[in-house]
Amino acid sequence: MNADSPPVPRGTAARLAVPAGVLAAVVAAFAYVGAVDPNEPGHYPACPLLRLTGLYCPGCGGLRSAHAVVHGDLPAALQANAPAVLGYAAFAVLWTVWVVHAARGKRLRIDPGPVLLWSVGALLLVFTVVRNLPFGGWLHP
Repeated sequence: MNADSPPVPRGTAARLAVPAGVLAAVVAAFAYVGAVDPNEPGHYPACPLLRLTGLYCPGCGGLRSAHAVVHGDLPAALQANAPAVLGYAAFAVLWTVWVVHAARGKRLRIDPGPVLLWSVGALLLVFTVVRNLPFGGWLHP
């Protein structure tokens, strides 16, 4: 062990503190978005890309999507921003794996390969282009 590296927490509660803190922050963010409706104008700033160019970025509709998820409306969430819903699900799975590893005293190493990263980037690029084409209106938030 390097003298500069922090010691690994020994107790289960200490090992679960960081995942619990991350979950608390995410729950607080979703609770806020669930309480303050992004469909009402004036509550959140407008997307700068949409405001300046009229084009939807891959994140446009993400707050509406989160609001719909909080209220249990999965079809509306998917319509607002389907990749965001997939991101919420991916976070839930990764967080659960993280907690299991932490509870067992193991470190979680996430090392997505370049193929996965390029694939996700390509899918987001295609999603962004299609949602801004005339036939992609059904992907508008």
